[in-house]
This record gives sequence, C-alpha cells and structure tokens, in this order.
Amino acid sequence: MLIDTTKCASGCTDCVDACHTENGLGQPKHATDSRWIRKIEIKEVKTGRQASVPVMCQHCAEPPCVDVCPTGASFKRADGIVLVDRHSCIGCRYCMMACPYKARSFVHENLSAQKPEVPRGKGCVESCTLCVHRLDRGELPACVEACAKTGRRAILFGDLNDPESEISRRIRTVASGQLRADLMLNTGVRYEGM
Repeated sequence: MLIDTTKCASGCTDCVDACHTENGLGQPKHATDSRWIRKIEIKEVKTGRQASVPVMCQHCAEPPCVDVCPTGASFKRADGIVLVDRHSCIGCRYCMMACPYKARSFVHENLSAQKPEVPRGKGCVESCTLCVHRLDRGELPACVEACAKTGRRAILFGDLNDPESEISRRIRTVASGQLRADLMLNTGVRYEGM
C-alpha cells in the first residue's frame, strides 16, 4: 500500500469510516475500542509542514508481533499480509506490546452483529487485515475504495513484489518511505510526501 500524504486531507475520515463499516467495528466510543486504522496529524518541526496520515498495521516483512506470539496466532500469509487467528489467540497481548505502530487492539467485550467474513471475539487481539476477505475475491481494501470515491486517490494498493504493478512503478519514481524505517521491518505500507 502507498499512501500519498499530499493528497490525504486533514479532517477527512472516509478511510477510517469505511474500515469500521466493512469490518463491523462500529464507531469507537472509548479509547480501548478497536481501531484498525486511525488518522494522525503530524507536523515537521523544521518547516512547520503538516500532514494528515492514516496509520494501520504496516504488514511488516519481519513482523515483531509474529516473533513474540507464543501460540502462532499472529502469522504472516505467503502474500505478506499479517493476520491474527482468533481461534489460536490466548489474549496475552505480547503482540500489542511488540508492535511499534500501536496497530493492534484487544477485544474487551462480547460482540454482537458481527460480519460473517470478519470473525471477531472477546479476549482476542485484532488489527488491519487489508480486508483480506475482499482481496481474496479480487476486490480492493475498503479504505482504498473509499478514498478513491472522494476523488483524492491518496491510497494505492497493489503487489510490491511485482515489478510491473502500478504500485511498484510508482515507488520507483517518487520519494516514499516507511514509518520508523530505522527499525528495518520492511513494511508493506509506504508513505509518499513525508
């Protein structure tokens, strides 16, 4: 995923709202409620330039959440998507502590009105799945689709391992970076304009 921060509008929450709707998260009412994507406002100290940035699971090539999981509930698919198997998750929250992006949430309460394609459960950790249920059907993640509908097209999704994909070509031609690149996690989410 490539997020162009120069196109991402401050105050716009369309990607966040789409994620919550698609995955049955509802709107967070408390600080402990699940948030698979959040918008943060950043400001460069030297220039004063501000940007509104969506932050979610970065789907690291070397995910610390997977390394610390005692049960294997946190795992990485062959395509690089990092997921949590709620049936194996024991709720220890080691993965939450290991994630430098604060991208994981813990389900504290019983859930109702869940979506069949997005099973969730009390006592489990969860995070952005890049809408894997949609990807497996050949669709885009909900956040990408919602951003495109606004006309901003600040989020581009594709296969970083395919040198001919639109995202790979774009990353070769524009300056982009990773959040906390110093951690050398080789994230699957990149940011342009930061």
